[in-house]
Amino acid sequence: MDPITNPFSPGAGSPPPELVGREPILAQARVLLGRVKLKRPEKSMLLTGLRGVGKTVLLNEIERLAAADGYRTISIEAHEDKPLAALVAPALRTLLYDLDRAAGAGHKARRAFAVLRSFIGALKMTVGEVSVGLDVEPEKGTADSGDLEIDLPHLFVAVAEAAEERGCAVALFIDELQYFSHKELGALIMAMHKIQQRQLPMVLLGAGLPILPGLAGESKSYAERLFSFPDVGALSENDTATALREPAQAAGVVFEPAGLHEVYLLTSGYPYFLQEWGYQAWNHATSSPITLADVRKATSTAVPRLDANFFRVRFDRLTPGERNYLRAMAELGPGVHRTGTIADTLGVKITSLGPVRAKLIKKGMIYSPAHGDMAFTVPLFDAFILRMMPIFKR
Repeated sequence: MDPITNPFSPGAGSPPPELVGREPILAQARVLLGRVKLKRPEKSMLLTGLRGVGKTVLLNEIERLAAADGYRTISIEAHEDKPLAALVAPALRTLLYDLDRAAGAGHKARRAFAVLRSFIGALKMTVGEVSVGLDVEPEKGTADSGDLEIDLPHLFVAVAEAAEERGCAVALFIDELQYFSHKELGALIMAMHKIQQRQLPMVLLGAGLPILPGLAGESKSYAERLFSFPDVGALSENDTATALREPAQAAGVVFEPAGLHEVYLLTSGYPYFLQEWGYQAWNHATSSPITLADVRKATSTAVPRLDANFFRVRFDRLTPGERNYLRAMAELGPGVHRTGTIADTLGVKITSLGPVRAKLIKKGMIYSPAHGDMAFTVPLFDAFILRMMPIFKR
């Protein structure tokens, strides 16, 4: 069939043609946005889940809902080599210019500019040059200590007060939250705590790997009372079928039930993977309906593409010791494994594996769903490791 009209869209953060199975989270987000706009207390949302489950897609959809409801939105993505302050300062500058241009803006917006200028000045002293131009005098003594846990709450309050004066609300969207340091995450939590205490119209909506609730709790004990952590998991078989069947039908094409079932078995309902199989099955089929045979042909293309484009980029970041640790996990099969069992598989003492395990957690390759347990953050990564390292050497 014509690949140009193919409705499926495998890609990082690419919106699927049919967003299914996520209505409970979207409904929770609508309530949150509605209550914050009315300055009523409500927990901010931090989505958690494995790679490829659609957390970024959900964040983008919630951002669309917020913008449609009159929110001013800020969207940033955390990464390992840039601090939180350097990411948020340019975004807040843009937001404040937007508020300052609006009719009804007053002295709170101008004060927020001065506070931001103080923050940037302290930021340059602590992390080096920051390219955020702001031709205003700083407000000395506010957000200029160089301590992020002191300065960020002052900055967020000033920005939220400027939005309140303008009669609007602010939604801050941050993806990949697990990359922030312990102190950065603590500063962000403290800032949102201050916002909630003052019932200001500002909300945080973020996303991260399953380690995020633990990181937040370790950083600030009250995080669980400040945030909700909806789990974004794999789709059910019915939702997987809907996600494939409905876009195809809209294009005048039918999926055979056996083909839909096969895709579910191959992908375990993970949205990124089912988009890949849907995309390849469409391209392999010569006409409607898309059959079980078409799906099986698609597998010969989908697996190498995933290996090259989804799995390999993560594998290439690993040291030989880290790869061997993951190979031991893969040897044990899918699911959660005890750290002691992994050590036994490697033939080493459990105490010797602490450093490599910590590095793999920091790189976002594995996480601990419970004390003493380890699991992959990337679905189906165990099968990829077995393909890449078929022979296990202790």
